[in-house]
Amino acid sequence: MSAPLLPGVGRRADADFGTGYYHWFFLAVGNGIPEHLIGQDPEFWIRARMAARHHGGTPFSERAMSEYVRCFCDPAAIHASCEDYRAAASVDLAHDDQDAAAGRRVHAPVLALWGAHSFVGRHYDVLDTWRGYADDVRGQALPCDHYVPEEAPAETAAQLLAFLTDAP
Repeated sequence: MSAPLLPGVGRRADADFGTGYYHWFFLAVGNGIPEHLIGQDPEFWIRARMAARHHGGTPFSERAMSEYVRCFCDPAAIHASCEDYRAAASVDLAHDDQDAAAGRRVHAPVLALWGAHSFVGRHYDVLDTWRGYADDVRGQALPCDHYVPEEAPAETAAQLLAFLTDAP
């Protein structure tokens, strides 16, 4: 949801992508650097990141924001988040290359949802891109920014329900 987690997208990064998604590169750095820096003030990290990527949707409730902060006060949660980005910049790319070389595609239905006001919504044709990798791609932009379920909860739930009840 609203992330350019499209195979190989990081390889095509330009300055606009780098400033819009700098956290991809920062969180993928090794040697415990992002863990240490975020761990110094996890509440600042969470609140600053979420405030910077919110346009057009329902504002985060304080309850939701507090839960994100609570989770990121745990060093293991920060580390796990960084490891996800490290995988995206390494082993995930290798697996994507292997799948492409072998002609493998996703045959299961894919639902792609993204924020109309998000970086993804402004820079990618998400459905067309995913159709290069999957046979049955559905989805649409929702009236929000990056945090689709939090900013457009009713629309997200409706899309998920329709997708899951229409599954073969």
